[in-house]
Parts: sequence; C-alpha cells; structure tokens
Amino acid sequence: RREQARLKASVVEEDTEEWQKDPHFTGLERVGGVDLSYIKGDESRACASLVVLSYPALEVLYQDCRMVAVSAPYVAGFLAFREVPVLVEAVQRLQREEPQLQPQVLLVDGNGLLHPRGFGTACHLGVLTDLPCIGVAKNLLQVDGLVRDELHREQVRSLQRSGEAFPLTGTSGKVLGMVLRSYNNSSKPLYVSVGHRVSLDTAVRLVRGCCRFRVPEPIRQADIRSREYLRK
Repeated sequence: RREQARLKASVVEEDTEEWQKDPHFTGLERVGGVDLSYIKGDESRACASLVVLSYPALEVLYQDCRMVAVSAPYVAGFLAFREVPVLVEAVQRLQREEPQLQPQVLLVDGNGLLHPRGFGTACHLGVLTDLPCIGVAKNLLQVDGLVRDELHREQVRSLQRSGEAFPLTGTSGKVLGMVLRSYNNSSKPLYVSVGHRVSLDTAVRLVRGCCRFRVPEPIRQADIRSREYLRK
C-alpha cells in the first residue's frame, strides 16, 4: 500500500502531448498494447506480449512475446506488482533494440484510476515507463460505491451506437472512468480509465479510434499473439 501511494503521487491525469490536443490525433503514429497470458494450471509462468501498431492504420509494426516467470502471488488490488515488472522489461527492451518504434501511448488490459486506491495496472505501468497509458477493462471493478446493479445495466443498454459513453461516478463524487460502447455489433461495453499522462476524454476517443472489434486492436493483437505463442 505504501509503495502504491508513493507511486500514485507521480500520476498525471491530463494530456501532456501535442497529438492528444488535436481532434484527429495528428502526430500520433504508434500505439502499443500489452498482455499476459498464463499457462493453464500454472500461475507461475506466463507469456508477456508487447505489440506496437501504426496509427490510424492499426497495422502491427513490432511484436515481442516471451515466456516469463511470475513470482509475486495474485492479491486483489495489487495485480500490478505481479505483472508490471515483466511489462516494464518488455518496454525497455524495445527502447534499447528498436527505439524508433517506441509507442507514443500504451493501452493496458486492466484499470487505471478505476481501482480501490486509484492506482491500477495502467497507472503503475505508466509511472514506471513514463509513457502515456490508458486502462481498458472488460468488466466493471466495483469500487467507490460502483456496482453492476440493474441501474448500471440499464445505462449500458442505453448505449445504442459505437462511440456512445457515460461516466462512472463513485460515491466520493469523483469520475473514475467511462463506460464505452466500442463496437456496434457488441452490446458489452468497455471500462476506460486514465493511466498516466492522458485525460479521460482523450483516453475514450483514442480507444474508440483503435477498435475494429469490441477490444481495441493493440490489446487484441497482444492477446492473440501471446496465446498463439503459448500454443506453439
């Protein structure tokens, strides 16, 4: 908890890059995605995957999949301590070996500020790499009074078209993220939250711009490639 609180003090919740301030994201050329896939029945070994896609074409420019040992146990609310170290290593490897392909923003399969202590995996990875980061979760983390009750399900049903969204406001009054319908053909939303060096509005617009299906392409490709690597 102390370490989370110490790192959380460094989180920047607004746009820091010129491309973020442009309605068309002019200047954004590379978007990264990260994922960990575990071997069935073995929680100590996983495939860590980092991909970098071109933007706006969303073509894969770089991929790095490798087996890693995961030593920290899974503890709810502290998942980042288990997964972030190997993701930081993957980013550092890219910075050393292909610096020209460094992503300008990272999409993380998980939460940012939408977290019991306001410091999820996307914040943790963002602070340690100092890259803009966005949390993109498939399920609602029930924190600060947020619940998946009938009212929430009704609001989700009210999102009729791709790009429609509503804010997630906790009982503290703080907006912790946005619920986004990312794809016309899927009624299941995404839960987008700020990780680091990006505003919530920009995060939602960018996630929308990266979706060919429900899950944004950088995360989807990282997931597909890590699973394929495990199969092989």
